[in-house]
Amino acid sequence: MHLHQGHIDSDKAKAIQKRTGKTFYLATRFLPSRVRHATHVLYGFFRIADEVVDDAAGMPPAEQRAELESLRAQALGEVDADDPVLAAFAELKDAAEITDEEVDVFIDAMASDITTSRYETYAQLESYMRGSAAAVGVMMTAIMDMEPELEAAALPHAIALGEAFQLTNFLRDVREDIVERDRIYLPQRTLEKHGVSETQIERLEHSHSFESVMREELQRAEERYREGVAGIQYLPDDCQLPVLLAAVLYAEHHAIIRAQEYDVLTSAPSLSTARKLRCLVRTRWHWHWNRDPEAVFRRVSAVPVTDTDSETESRGSGHGGGVPTQ
Repeated sequence: MHLHQGHIDSDKAKAIQKRTGKTFYLATRFLPSRVRHATHVLYGFFRIADEVVDDAAGMPPAEQRAELESLRAQALGEVDADDPVLAAFAELKDAAEITDEEVDVFIDAMASDITTSRYETYAQLESYMRGSAAAVGVMMTAIMDMEPELEAAALPHAIALGEAFQLTNFLRDVREDIVERDRIYLPQRTLEKHGVSETQIERLEHSHSFESVMREELQRAEERYREGVAGIQYLPDDCQLPVLLAAVLYAEHHAIIRAQEYDVLTSAPSLSTARKLRCLVRTRWHWHWNRDPEAVFRRVSAVPVTDTDSETESRGSGHGGGVPTQ
């Protein structure tokens, strides 16, 4: 598979990513051009579909569904695209051999947001993320043009990393999701376990009980980061640092959440430009000396080092280390 940049590049897709996905856009800038342009197109497609349900502005559910079905048909190449981003995605889909199934599960997940605003269990949330996050990881892997055996090895880790990113978004955006969209992505079972009611979240009432919910869900997300980062080694050499950097940047929100004593109801955690640049510099510096993605992630990311991590490092080269000072 070979991607022809002149055909799949889209200025509009790049502008969408630069405006709406600033953290991911920063990491994307370090991808080789053969993957970077395709990533802009993927992100543009994801955002256009996402905005149908997130920024509906009173659009009736039936109209949202009709709009998503139109996007599906255009993305699958069943009808001519009426948007340059969708046209670019349809061409990229064929060039990268992205399956119809991945497009379908992604659009289906977006459609579920129209009617589903609560998730009883993590298993139900994970099922939703199979389309909204895991499909993204699958498509990103496809555009990197890897050898089949390496792609197969990378795929479960790419899915885990996509879920990790989305879980961070859920934890970061609890306030925005309930205020603007009446959605709660924290599993109801976790809320019940710690004695937190939906009403408390709707009223934006932080408490020690809510802090316990956030602690548990942060730990769950961090397990997905560890699993995801473990697969970066299978990616092409020129894609490893950008993906590692994306993981470090997204996980940095966890340090801010902890610094806010897990209160994401009063104000949403946000990465300053200066903080992003510090993450970038530290990651690149450690990468210069040690090309082991897991070791660098342990050294520079906000994800706490586990006992298993420590044992692995003590048996290894000695690189890596503890939780960074923030």
